[in-house]
Amino acid sequence: MPEAFERLKADLRQGRRHWVVTGCAGFIGANLTEALLQLGQTVVGLDHSSTGSRGNLDDVRRSVGDEAWARFTLIEGDITDFDTCRTAVEGADYVLHQAAFGSVPRSMAEPLASHANNVDGTVNMLWAAHQAGVGRVVYASSSSVYGDEPGLPKVEERVGKVLSPYAMTKAINETAADTFARCYGLEAVGLRYFNIFGPRQNPNGPYAAVIPHWIGAMLRGEAAAINGDGRTSRDFCFIDNAVQANLLAATRPLGDSAHEVFNVAVGERTTLRDLHDLFREAVARLSGRDVRAEPEFRDFRSGDIRHSLADIAKARRMLGYEPSHRLVDGVDATVRYFLGAATAKG
Repeated sequence: MPEAFERLKADLRQGRRHWVVTGCAGFIGANLTEALLQLGQTVVGLDHSSTGSRGNLDDVRRSVGDEAWARFTLIEGDITDFDTCRTAVEGADYVLHQAAFGSVPRSMAEPLASHANNVDGTVNMLWAAHQAGVGRVVYASSSSVYGDEPGLPKVEERVGKVLSPYAMTKAINETAADTFARCYGLEAVGLRYFNIFGPRQNPNGPYAAVIPHWIGAMLRGEAAAINGDGRTSRDFCFIDNAVQANLLAATRPLGDSAHEVFNVAVGERTTLRDLHDLFREAVARLSGRDVRAEPEFRDFRSGDIRHSLADIAKARRMLGYEPSHRLVDGVDATVRYFLGAATAKG
C-alpha cells in the first residue's frame, strides 16, 4: 500500500476532523463518505440526488455500520443555492467538492445546466468555504481540460482548447480556484480525474458511464456498445485511487502555493476494445454465464478526445500519491459489485 496514504489513515484514526463531501450520493462522493466514516471522521454530505443515488448512501450505511453512520449528516440541497453551501461548510476543516453536472454528451445537450451546476455551484462552494474559514477545498476537475493538446502523457502545465461545454466548466473551475487562492488566500486543490471506475458508478440512463453500462449489457446477454472503432484509449483509474488522492490532497502541505492541480490516474493507457475484452472475461468467469457477444461499434461521440494518458509524477512528488490499483486490479471488484447489485434486485 502507498506509504503516504497509510500514514495519513493512521493519523486520521487518531483524531477526528470535520469533512464536507458535496455530491455525497454520487459515485465518487459515496466512496469518499464511506472511507472517511471508516476512518472515524465526521462527515456532512450535501446532495440533491438528481444525479447521485440515495441507494448509494444506503449502501454506505450498510458498509460502515450504525455507529459510524451516526457521524454522518445529510443536507439535501443544491450547490447552486449559496445559503445551502454556507450551511454545509459551517465548522468544516476540509471540503471535498464532487458535486457536478457530469458527462460530456450531457453537457452538449444541456450546456446551461452544465454551467449553472459546475461553475456557479463551484464558485458558491469556494466563497462559502472562504467565509467559513475552511482549511482547504479539494474539487473535482477533469482530464477533459486537456482538450486538443496532442501530447502524451498529459502534464498539468500543458493544456489545449477544450472540446465540450463540460470541459469548459472544469477549466473555469480551475481558474476560479486559482483566483480565490490569489485574492483571498483560500487553499484549493483541483484533481483532474482520468476515467474513474468502480463500485457505485451509475449503470443507468442515457449518460451512464461505459463500464457499468457494459457490465449490465453483458449480464443481459446483449452486445456492449463502443463509440468509435475501439482503438480510442483512456487511462482507467479504480475508485480507491481517487479516494486516496482526495484525502492526500486535503491534508498534504502545498509549499508556497495556495492552489495546485494534479492528475489522478494510473499512468497506463488501454483501448476501449481491450477494456471490453477484460470485462467480458471477468463477467463470464465471475457470473458463470456464457458471455460471447461481440461489441457493437457506433459513431464517435462529439466532444470526445481520441487518446488520454496521464503523467502522475507531480502527484507522486507533492502528495505522496501512489496508485494502489491498476486497471486489472479493479476489474474483478467492480464486476463483483454489480453482480451483487443485480442479485439483490432480482
